[in-house]
Amino acid sequence: MSTKYKNLFSPIKVGGTEIPNRIAMMPMGVFSERLLDTKTGAYTKDGADYYIERAKGGTGLIVTGVVPIIPIPAKNPVNFPEEYVEKMRYLTEGVHKYGSKIFIQFTAMTGRAGKIKSPIEWKMLPAPAPIQNVWDPTIINRGITKEEIKQYIANFAQAAYLVKQAGGDGVEVHAVHEGYLLDQFAIAFYNKRTDEYGGSLENRLRFAKEIVEAIKAKCGKEFPVSIRYSVRSYVKDYNRGALPWEEFEEKGRDLEEGIQVAKMLEEFGYDMLNCDNGSYDSWFWPHPPMYMPKACNLADVAKVKEAVNIPVVCAGRFDDPDLAEKCIEEGKIDIMGMGRPLLADPELGKKFYDGRLEDVRPCISCHQGCLGRIFQDKDISCAVNPVCGREKTYGLEPAEKKKKVLVVGGGLGGMEAARVCALRGHEVDLFEKTGELGGVFVAAATPDFKDDDKKLLAWYKKQMNDLPVNVHMNTEVTEEMTKGYDEIFVATGATERRLDTPGLDAPNVTYACETLRDSHIKIEGENILIIGGGLTGCEIAYLYAREGKKVTIVEMTETILNAFGLSAANYNMLMEILDYYKVNVIKNAVVEEYKDGKAIVTETVKNYPNIANRAKLMFALGPQGMKVKHEIPADHIIVSVGYIPNDGLYQKIKNEHTHLIGDAKKPTNVMDAIWAAYDIAREV
Repeated sequence: MSTKYKNLFSPIKVGGTEIPNRIAMMPMGVFSERLLDTKTGAYTKDGADYYIERAKGGTGLIVTGVVPIIPIPAKNPVNFPEEYVEKMRYLTEGVHKYGSKIFIQFTAMTGRAGKIKSPIEWKMLPAPAPIQNVWDPTIINRGITKEEIKQYIANFAQAAYLVKQAGGDGVEVHAVHEGYLLDQFAIAFYNKRTDEYGGSLENRLRFAKEIVEAIKAKCGKEFPVSIRYSVRSYVKDYNRGALPWEEFEEKGRDLEEGIQVAKMLEEFGYDMLNCDNGSYDSWFWPHPPMYMPKACNLADVAKVKEAVNIPVVCAGRFDDPDLAEKCIEEGKIDIMGMGRPLLADPELGKKFYDGRLEDVRPCISCHQGCLGRIFQDKDISCAVNPVCGREKTYGLEPAEKKKKVLVVGGGLGGMEAARVCALRGHEVDLFEKTGELGGVFVAAATPDFKDDDKKLLAWYKKQMNDLPVNVHMNTEVTEEMTKGYDEIFVATGATERRLDTPGLDAPNVTYACETLRDSHIKIEGENILIIGGGLTGCEIAYLYAREGKKVTIVEMTETILNAFGLSAANYNMLMEILDYYKVNVIKNAVVEEYKDGKAIVTETVKNYPNIANRAKLMFALGPQGMKVKHEIPADHIIVSVGYIPNDGLYQKIKNEHTHLIGDAKKPTNVMDAIWAAYDIAREV
């Protein structure tokens, strides 16, 4: 074995199946009809290719996303057994071709965590007993009947048998995890049943016990059955999750009960515990944003490993092979679980094996291409990897005609355009007017919780060095310089929007990018006021609030964090952070003036109790509500009110071979910049 990661790349037995290495792809939802057959619940060719690409890249075990086996007419393997088996063989044979193994995950569905939009969905998504819905607390999910429980159990067994017939290596039960139906049964806070499926812990786990017993009876004791398992819930209350560092009263499953449950699941016959943490009420635990520590679940999962003898997987921002190697060697875990990192880079396994860590394209924990798209009813993909989920249909082909390509601007969009054009065989010149590649993303990557952003920048810079891209730094492109090129990408970025508010020209008033990027800027004083409650403004508020400063956000609209594609997991955690650090948020408000260390803020108040405990100067009733003026102490003001596109060069040279991309076209986010560049560059 030539790798330094000898434990990570050693085999392990799960039930009667040997996994070739200790890297597992975690289950992530694949729901669109392009990837999952709407009739049988089998993966289409595109869906199978998505998984096969990760097996080809060196992943030892593939665990697919959830497939429902509840009594519904569609996406249910048990309704179309022969057709399901036939279609699934393409997937299982494709994974086996590369020496990997595959477990198919089946789900009893969401219970109270499902979005209910119709009476049919209300009927199809029962909870253990009547309980408020996660997404709309005014809706009460109905309780499941014992007859339905028995049907679910039978369906799990039949579906597992079909997987075995199709050549699958095992199944995973979804899940005593993340607050889904089986997890709701397992936790007393949610399960209010009074029969044999409620009350004691043994009763609350009876559903999960009978599922594995039925599968083993149908498929044999050696056929592996994994269970997706959240060790702890981290729930403070309905729709309130606990932050990693805060003290709280656990309403869900605490660590002590989590260890007890793990032992019982092993006794029931489960062959593997696929572990993380969290619930739908603490959604940022099972879907950790960049604000979460790396390997955030490791300490809890290691406690489970001490208590059981079956293999234990640890997932949750766990992408460091050195840490995985050490933990496996020390017996803290058995398998390294990765979800989103394998969306960003399907070749992680091979790159880890070869020690090419600098070639890994990192996941930046933004959730824009995965969860964000799923909640928009789109295919799963990745913000930094546009090919994800369409591996065979949207990859790159050599250009039919070699062209001379100019890229103006070295931000993420510009570097992506240059990368793709170079890979396709074009001659590429990239000009950057500053001395550093990265554009505004350099500032965005500055906070310590954005280390993966820094890694993405480093990855792109390495691509510029490794590929035949002629990079010209400290050079501003003129109209004359654009002549002679066949295709031109204008990626000149955007400039921060400035305010002409009286007093904002003071030396202790700075703008977001310069505040983040320039180390010489010192934020002195206790009171910090941030104008703009978008994602950047709220993240800056977090940075200074955790230092102990008193932070106020002034936002002109009715809500903060109005960022398209922002995942609920990222949103919820950042909102909890702002609450924890007591950041004062004033919405429907503008700063009218700044003088003598105080900001004069005018707020339009429709809900009068909101003005309590604020320093009101005066108020008057206007047509839109009460106009309230506040005098807010501000030792430093940071302005974060968006960007204005720099499209001047484009306007001078635009034609059918000139492409305006990134923030120069419309300031949005990382995903839009990378995807737009990729989409155009793969066609030129």
